[in-house]
Amino acid sequence: MTSQTLKVLTILCVLGGSAIAQDSQKLYRWVDNEGVTHFGDTIPAEYAEIERQIVNQHGITVDVMRAKRTAEEIQEELRQEELRAEEELQRRADRALLATYLSVDEIVMHRDRRVELFQAQARVTELYLRNLQRRMDSLNEEAAKFRPYSDDPDAPMIDQDLADDMSTTKQTIARHEQNLQRFRQDEQSIVARFDGDIDRFKALKGLN
Repeated sequence: MTSQTLKVLTILCVLGGSAIAQDSQKLYRWVDNEGVTHFGDTIPAEYAEIERQIVNQHGITVDVMRAKRTAEEIQEELRQEELRAEEELQRRADRALLATYLSVDEIVMHRDRRVELFQAQARVTELYLRNLQRRMDSLNEEAAKFRPYSDDPDAPMIDQDLADDMSTTKQTIARHEQNLQRFRQDEQSIVARFDGDIDRFKALKGLN
């Protein structure tokens, strides 16, 4: 290798290293409170919390470092995200509503069918409860002959089978009363939900 060739290689290495150093060095651009634009390879402490841009050697922005947000700004951003999520859910619900029904009458028909199911369950439960109550009345009448239900101090102690039957019947009544209450609540919820769908369908179709 000649001395001339070695010299050229050395120059290329130096130039290459200089270019790499320039590429790796960041240049910042920021605007102060008075609207004055600044450039620098470091950010002074008094500007550390404002928004600044990272630019290349041609002055083109390649990245943005956001300003430090206040607690109020963070809270507002979260609120806006929640609003956007709610709006997206509403848009999806609207699309599903319009894809499912062609008219208000269809919604009403579907609502009435669902309501009829709960009403049928309630009627069956009411009938069963009446039978259970009659059985409970009969058991109470029988238990009145025994202690501790009888006022007669000489009355015998109630038979365990009778006591167990009374306890089981009482628990069954309580369980079916809860079921009946749930059927009625579910019916009200269904009616309210479908009424909301009807109002929304009318609004989307301009029927109000």
